[in-house]
Amino acid sequence: MTTWGIVATVKAEPDTILEFAAHHLELGADEVNIYLDAPSDAKDVLAAHPKVNVLQCDDKYWKMRRPKETHQRPPMHQGRQFANAKWAYIHTSVDWLAHIDVDEFLWPKTDIRIQLDDLPSDCLCARIRPIEALSGDGEETHFKACSENWMQRLDETPKIYPEFGPYLNGGFLSHVAGKLFVRTGLQDIKFKIHNLETPSGNNPGEVLLENTELLHMHAKSWEDWLKTYQYRKTMGSYREELAPPIQPPGVRENDPDAPNLHRLFLALEDAGGDTGLRQFFNEVCAATPELLQRLRTYGHLRSYKTDFAGAVLRHFKT
Repeated sequence: MTTWGIVATVKAEPDTILEFAAHHLELGADEVNIYLDAPSDAKDVLAAHPKVNVLQCDDKYWKMRRPKETHQRPPMHQGRQFANAKWAYIHTSVDWLAHIDVDEFLWPKTDIRIQLDDLPSDCLCARIRPIEALSGDGEETHFKACSENWMQRLDETPKIYPEFGPYLNGGFLSHVAGKLFVRTGLQDIKFKIHNLETPSGNNPGEVLLENTELLHMHAKSWEDWLKTYQYRKTMGSYREELAPPIQPPGVRENDPDAPNLHRLFLALEDAGGDTGLRQFFNEVCAATPELLQRLRTYGHLRSYKTDFAGAVLRHFKT
């Protein structure tokens, strides 16, 4: 029977890390690889589980991994993610490995093991499309999706998000590309964040894993979003050098009429400080009745009951 696992480089609160690991154990993951980008009280709890491999990415670890490098610890977290995903890939015992983040949760409609087992033999990677969480109260968490078709997405987004939609790709603050399951045992690969690079080309034999979504808890609440806002603006998905999100994939022109998120957020700060940012958040990230209805109209509303805390109780003794 096909086996699968995940790898993630994480820097988060202990409860968040445990919820992430427990959820994927609940789904039946055969292997959960956690690379701690900073010391965490979750380490000992994780290490006690037989299906969890936890590594502390301290100076000793990076010296072992990159003994000849001037900067043994990659300065950008993206570089650390690449390196750790490759290390996990080399040493894994599962048939398929997914590289995801600590705020991303696989959400399958059917058993992941069966989905992977059904893939054709020439498929070396399977893509999982993301949906972004909306901030709100209630038993269910609401998520936004968007069209896979670029032109349809370009048409729909300003209608769903009237003020800020023209600046956004599908209304998402983060990636619409999704993440990959990669078949293990391949040689000379680079296991990147959204893609697999091989000597014969990128993402060979890619198939969409249609019965699994990736729940991206990018902005669970206004307070949660503000907590990570500055870091994302300087080092993460809102950083200055990224291309405008409304450009098609691969386009890097610095179009002043299509500002990236970094420049958009600077303009909102200049105009109104937190008030401007809150206006953006309320339209794009909050589960208001108006936004839910617009998403429903275009078929882009998803609503799920999650029990991440319950999974922790079932899989870890804390």
